Amino acid sequence: MAIDERTQLVAQKITEYLKGTDRFAKTIVFCTDIDHANRMRIALINENADLVAKHQHYVVKITGDDEIGKRELDNFTDVEERFPVIATTSKMLTTGIDTKMVKVVVLEANIGSMTEFKQIIGRGTHIREAEGKVFFSIMDFRKATNHFADPDFDGDPVQIYEPEPDAPIVPPDDEDTPIIDGDWPDIDEPDYPAGDPPDIDIDGIPDTPKKFYVNNVKVSVAHERVQYYGKDGKLITESLKDYTKENLTKQFASLDDFLLRWNSTEKKDELFRELAEHGVLLEALREEVGKDLDDFDLICHIAFDQPPLTRRERADNVRKRNYFAKYSGIAQQVLDSLLVKYEYEGITSIEQGSVLKVKPLNELGSPVELVRAFGNHKDFEKAIQELEKEIYNIA
Repeated sequence: MAIDERTQLVAQKITEYLKGTDRFAKTIVFCTDIDHANRMRIALINENADLVAKHQHYVVKITGDDEIGKRELDNFTDVEERFPVIATTSKMLTTGIDTKMVKVVVLEANIGSMTEFKQIIGRGTHIREAEGKVFFSIMDFRKATNHFADPDFDGDPVQIYEPEPDAPIVPPDDEDTPIIDGDWPDIDEPDYPAGDPPDIDIDGIPDTPKKFYVNNVKVSVAHERVQYYGKDGKLITESLKDYTKENLTKQFASLDDFLLRWNSTEKKDELFRELAEHGVLLEALREEVGKDLDDFDLICHIAFDQPPLTRRERADNVRKRNYFAKYSGIAQQVLDSLLVKYEYEGITSIEQGSVLKVKPLNELGSPVELVRAFGNHKDFEKAIQELEKEIYNIA
């Protein structure tokens, strides 16, 4: 049965998650078939109408029957291409395609085979430290992640299934299937005319089940569960706060140790990536704490029991101390704009080399003109460092 209300609710939950984390995180939504993938695409377009209006290919359907989607496949897998962001699919992206920057894998299809589950999860397992991808998230609407609890999930070697031309695309769980140790399986998908394989009954005769469309059905979330898997691939059984505190205190014995590292790190994004590699999931932690805390405050509060401040509170404190009085003209406007940018986007946003090329900074003048307002590039960098010290009130 196809229930549009369910599709709409799933699209809402996906969008809600992306809005709470990163709306430009590459996302694959695995659907039951091509029709379902198309309806999901439409639902996601409706939920993200603001971004779709600016970027036509923010959401695409990548299936065997979709020429536009197939043309956008290279862009979706390209590390440097921002769009498309969300791809809905059925079987086409399951295997054989290197989705390097996928950060969110959505399961909205029934997955019975352990091999197929590993294939799909493998779409997100690529690590790209240079681009800031050190983990990925799974949204599961079909209880497919119960496979994680199966003893066979990470124990036996992964099975490689090479189907004959007339065989089903989903491999059987057969002990005689050839295996290869220690790698995710990549299976070349047969080129079915409609983009998806037909269902095969026990006689080997294609059997297409009837689909019934049901409308005006009230759909709600019956149960919601969040689970985290640590750097060792094991389920985190304690609270995320306790898990994070344990990992942080392994890295920093005291608050002074952390402050020393914070002050000595020129680009805070480097520190955050390193912490992520050691199991410190700041985005997930911020969602659990339920406050709009700065990453600095989040770490100090969780690990060292320090009273936290929001980014807005920190920005207001800088304004109250009249820090900008030492500058005038364009230089003062630049610092004020940087403070606003920090308030809404965080400390890493003002440390980016391209910060002078984006709004609202680019409206004040060219990067060269803005830097000259401080004297030279070294003076501008010094002003940024002083602003950071003012934000965190670090002597």
